[in-house]
Amino acid sequence: MKKYNVGVVGYGWAAGAHIAAINAGELGQVTAVCSSRKLNEAEISAKHGCPLKAYQDYQAMLKDPGLHAVSICSYHRQHKEQTIAAAKAGKHIIVEKPLALSLDDVHAMEKAVKAAGVKFCVCFELRFSAQFKVIKSVLDRGLLGKLHYGEVDYYHGIGPWYREYEWCITNKNCGSSLLAAGCHALDVLLMCMGDDVEEVFAYGCNSKSRTFANYEYPSTSVTVLKFKNGKTAKCASVIDCLQPYYFHTHLVGSEGSLLDNKFHSNLVQGLDKGRWSQLSFNPVDSGDVSDHPYKTQFDAFFAAIDSKKDMPLTGLKEAVLTHEVIFAAEKSLKLGRPVKMTEVK
Repeated sequence: MKKYNVGVVGYGWAAGAHIAAINAGELGQVTAVCSSRKLNEAEISAKHGCPLKAYQDYQAMLKDPGLHAVSICSYHRQHKEQTIAAAKAGKHIIVEKPLALSLDDVHAMEKAVKAAGVKFCVCFELRFSAQFKVIKSVLDRGLLGKLHYGEVDYYHGIGPWYREYEWCITNKNCGSSLLAAGCHALDVLLMCMGDDVEEVFAYGCNSKSRTFANYEYPSTSVTVLKFKNGKTAKCASVIDCLQPYYFHTHLVGSEGSLLDNKFHSNLVQGLDKGRWSQLSFNPVDSGDVSDHPYKTQFDAFFAAIDSKKDMPLTGLKEAVLTHEVIFAAEKSLKLGRPVKMTEVK
């Protein structure tokens, strides 16, 4: 028997990846699934290779004293209430991105988690990817010197071929390109550039392709960030493109630059700045959640619970900060002007 029992709420694409990743670790195991659909316990237990209790009533699942944590993989609009309920029930919490569809809801979730004293993890799992572990290591060792510019961009066409497309295109259930998916790029941009954002300015537009005509909001957005120490950065979220998935990363510093899986540094003797040197990691190259490093992230989450420490990299503090920047960008897009971070905090 493992140490921490987990209940998953929502039973879609992400939930399947969460169940597999949690069960693959040494400390956590999924013991329950809650869905609005009536699930056959024998069928889902056989499918996932572990005994699972099925619920349709989330509150009933939370009342199980043997349940230590919940993994929230439901619709975005349900995250706030389900997170607050889990916190009040004393359960540790994993939440799929985005946390919520408004900043007020994010702050309400933050308040509830802090009051309950439970551990928290947001699924910005790309911070745990091989690509960004290597990039963070390069930055921490000072090989690029002092960064002054960075861009991380998300290119992934989310069209009718995806299950979530029907609700993802609406303002009610999603509301923006960043909330739909581009938040992954913005989040790792903040990890690389720092959290001292002073101001953001966002622009948006829509594709003329019939494939993406049903989006109710700008399906492409570009957010420019100004930092308190003078750095600048840019994040494009393009979910209406017809191309392979691409997670563009370009960081520029006083001693070198990094472009995707290539870099140059003046601090490494013998390198020619006229040619890129190659880094050996496999870059992030798919929007399929089964490719994402959930296991690494969830292992860190259960280890944090075990040691009574906060979740590293994707804990409550990081989750709230990234969403404050997201909603500053959304406000800028609506107002058509730069927005200070003091206007949203």
